[in-house]
Amino acid sequence: MSIQQNIEHITSLIESAQTKFGRTKGSVQLLAVSKTKPVEAVLEAAQTGQVRFGENYVQEGVNKVEYFTQHHPDLNLEWHFIGPLQSNKTRPVAEHFAWVHTIDRAKIAQRLNDQRPEGMPPLQVLIQVNTSGETSKSGIDEQQLFELAQLISELPNLTLRGVMSIPENVSDYQQQLAAFKSLTQLKEKLAQRYPDIDTISMGMTGDMEAAIEAGSTIVRIGTAIFGQRDYSNKQ
Repeated sequence: MSIQQNIEHITSLIESAQTKFGRTKGSVQLLAVSKTKPVEAVLEAAQTGQVRFGENYVQEGVNKVEYFTQHHPDLNLEWHFIGPLQSNKTRPVAEHFAWVHTIDRAKIAQRLNDQRPEGMPPLQVLIQVNTSGETSKSGIDEQQLFELAQLISELPNLTLRGVMSIPENVSDYQQQLAAFKSLTQLKEKLAQRYPDIDTISMGMTGDMEAAIEAGSTIVRIGTAIFGQRDYSNKQ
């Protein structure tokens, strides 16, 4: 199928899940994960009306943001950084992206705040939480979450919008649902303290339905839109 057909298919699945679980229509946004994919593929997706794109690698993402800003400014694409972020690479992210999903320590938050250019709107940020307890996964625990949220809330160039997680890759639906519900509970606790909290970034191709049942507001879909990825040229 074409990228357009894939987006239409995923969109229909999202809408069906929203209806099935009593979610408000339009409450779940599709983030097209375009990492390793050429600008031509992003353009094809954008021409279907897709506006939100997620990138994992700093230089590749910056190159795409700059390309579309220069060549297709009319598309008004919204760029989300969703990969692990090292402190020595925060500046280009602060200068080019609208959202960052993967803040997991104070140093990263502080640098993004300090490096956000004057005149740009605040960077919309999510705190990455490790819901599965896997040592191989990025993210922080519940206690650290509230300490980091307090720090971010005091930074003028960042707006804390919620939480993000990449749970353990399991095929059992109930296990998927349990991990996602734990993140939803944390988001609701945060929302009691911070008025801008409204976002949960969770769910990918294999667990999207469970994520939507649990309360996801952004699902991150890549392969099901763009096909298999080629990592040989990643930057």
